[in-house]
Amino acid sequence: MSKRFSAKYKIDRRMGENIWGRPKSPVNRREYGPGQHGQGRKGKLSDFGIQLRAKQKLKGYYGNISEKQFRKIFDEANRMKGDTSENLIGLLERRLDAVIYRAKFVPTVFAARQFINHGHILVNGSRVNIASYRCKPGDVVEIREKSKQLAIVLEAVQLAERDVPEYVSADHNKMTASLVSVPAFGDVPYPVVMEPNLTVEFYSR
Repeated sequence: MSKRFSAKYKIDRRMGENIWGRPKSPVNRREYGPGQHGQGRKGKLSDFGIQLRAKQKLKGYYGNISEKQFRKIFDEANRMKGDTSENLIGLLERRLDAVIYRAKFVPTVFAARQFINHGHILVNGSRVNIASYRCKPGDVVEIREKSKQLAIVLEAVQLAERDVPEYVSADHNKMTASLVSVPAFGDVPYPVVMEPNLTVEFYSR
């Protein structure tokens, strides 16, 4: 799986929320932070702390993207016309790892990144092994023929904990998917409250 397969739950613990809605998240059992002082850390956050937390949660949700890469995506969203927070979500959801996660080809965003890195994915018939590859509406994403019967894929399509959103079209018989349209923030099925507007405020300070 991914090198962060077990470590990813540390993000949940740090945020105090089950940000992927996974049934095995430790937050389902204990909502306080990690470490021996975790239960005593619920002090009131400053405005900066609230904005930082919102940014960390959004960044962590998409496979804990590096700060440099996330800032680059934000800067691009900021240069685009329209609402920056909406643009930011649209760019994040167009990432190839996000598309195959939404299509339910893999169980987690972390698994999506590794799945792509290992060469299991084709985009418009060509192999793409870069998780940050940006899909366009109409692009056909498919699992390589040799990889369609992998256990991770067969298990993921059966997951009942989430559905394929309307802006992604997925055929689990052919193992193909496509991005129907770039989603608005309200279209994205986050299992927790995300506040991209606070992320914009954080970087605009």
